[in-house]
Amino acid sequence: MTPTGKAERTRSKGHARLVVALSVAALLAVFLLYTSVLGNATPSLRPSQLAGHHGLVTLTGLVVGPTRGDAHEAPLRFRLRDIQGRASVAIAYRGSVPDLFRPGRHVLIRGRLRGGTFVAVRDSLVTKCPSRYVAAKPRSS
Repeated sequence: MTPTGKAERTRSKGHARLVVALSVAALLAVFLLYTSVLGNATPSLRPSQLAGHHGLVTLTGLVVGPTRGDAHEAPLRFRLRDIQGRASVAIAYRGSVPDLFRPGRHVLIRGRLRGGTFVAVRDSLVTKCPSRYVAAKPRSS
């Protein structure tokens, strides 16, 4: 075998490896982009937008009392209302309840509408901290 033949074969092997590596990298980049943008997305809706959605959604709204149940033995039942509106929906939730949960609090909860009641996914209830979403009061001097 001549030295130039051996060098050409080594060069073509290196070139093929580079093409395969770049192809795999491109495929992984497309996969990561897909999963971050489309793969785990659930629509975020208000109670007034819930009608007609049959799949899993994230519902956001204001808890209106009274709340009944303990979320472990029996479902915690309450109503969730649009933050800036009147539409509301009955909620049935099981799982851990955040310490800040109470009527008047803004919450996010995942689940689906079944027979007029929003049945939540276990442990999906999250409260929003109101101090982060309300403008600071001006100080008087």
